[in-house]
Amino acid sequence: MKYLIAGLGNIGSEYADTRHNIGFNVVNELARRMGVSFDLGRHVHIAEGKFKGRTLVLIKPTTYMNLSGKAVNYWLKELKLQEDNLLVITDDLALPFGKLRMKGKGSDGGHNGLKDINLTLGHNQYPRLRFGIDSRFGQGRQVDYVLGKWNAEESKFLEENVNKAADAAEAFCSIGLERAMNFFN
Repeated sequence: MKYLIAGLGNIGSEYADTRHNIGFNVVNELARRMGVSFDLGRHVHIAEGKFKGRTLVLIKPTTYMNLSGKAVNYWLKELKLQEDNLLVITDDLALPFGKLRMKGKGSDGGHNGLKDINLTLGHNQYPRLRFGIDSRFGQGRQVDYVLGKWNAEESKFLEENVNKAADAAEAFCSIGLERAMNFFN
């Protein structure tokens, strides 16, 4: 069984360790656990490893957040996978910091990465794991907030929450969407 795990974010050092790049953090943790490293592939940085007899293909799109669909669609086709074997990991302003929400389908919720994936795939029927980043920003400051670095309080709990999100991704691959949702939501 093979799975495509797409952690969304933006490439470049100016975006490292920002709230919007939490998807990259989670797939980095999955790669660390499997002892694999990322190589440059078409539209992505890509790594492949094994977890409980399953093959996990981890991608970090190099297309920037707003064009994530191009990378996800390409690798779904390249790997000949159905959307049921895809998990997209992204940030979510509507959830408190560190709160996880796994769903089998849904709207983009105003998230440009999910919006592009929905447009490119032509539907929103694919599993996603949303990582809460909270919404502590003033009017008109959303872009600065999501592209901002974690504050001191968030940084204290970031590693623990990234580990929990990586656990959720592993559960998705090993026990399936429904059971993983029951355990992590």
